[in-house]
Amino acid sequence: MLKNHQFHLVDLSPWPLVISFSLLSLAISSSILFNTKNSFPLITSCLVTTLISMLWWRDVHRESTFQGNHTFFVVLSMKYGMILFIASEIFFFFSFFWSFFHHSLSPNQEIGLCWPPQSINPFNPLHIPLMNTIILLSSGVSVSWAHSSMSMNNWTQTKNSLLLTIILGLYFSLLQMYEYMDSSFCISDSVYGSSFFITTGFHGIHVIVGTLFLIHSFIRLSKLHFSSNHHVGLEMAIWYWHFVDIVWLFVYTFMYWWGI
Repeated sequence: MLKNHQFHLVDLSPWPLVISFSLLSLAISSSILFNTKNSFPLITSCLVTTLISMLWWRDVHRESTFQGNHTFFVVLSMKYGMILFIASEIFFFFSFFWSFFHHSLSPNQEIGLCWPPQSINPFNPLHIPLMNTIILLSSGVSVSWAHSSMSMNNWTQTKNSLLLTIILGLYFSLLQMYEYMDSSFCISDSVYGSSFFITTGFHGIHVIVGTLFLIHSFIRLSKLHFSSNHHVGLEMAIWYWHFVDIVWLFVYTFMYWWGI
């Protein structure tokens, strides 16, 4: 049907409704895991949610890459949406930092009127945390290199720099996992453990999501879905990764360095 505007009115799709039930199943299976230690429902729900997401993304790829429905105004609205999403994530982490400073600046009697609380042995900020900081800052440089190379239509450098960023993101997650395994305290060790593991844990989840976002962009890049003037998917992945970088600087400064 012909239209006299540049906006894209999406076709009817089953994926929003289907994935809402899948996410409900994911939440219920998480509760089952916490109470019965049975991980099978959670694993099944994760696989189903991943499959539905892939099918949904496939349709978006088709309408953007092959059908040409993502016009200038559609891309602009997507960029505004991504900016608002990142802004909401900033306030999400702001709440964790607010809680951290509230308890650290005026520690109460239950934790010994000191920060860190008694019997808590915090991490040395010059060991793995500093290494992770160097890794994320290096990944910020490499992902900027990928964006610049894409804008100049240099496919080889774009793929190499994007692959380097993915490797650095995976390396960060492995070091974070090793740090958690080597920790002398856990999430239930006073408000310090709760603040530390919730904040660093959610940041770690964002790193994993950002890495998957970059892997998805790398696959699309390999399939020639991007061009020098139409690569909004890659650009949003790069925005998200820079957000992850900046948040880590605050996490490292407050949780690891200032917090001890």
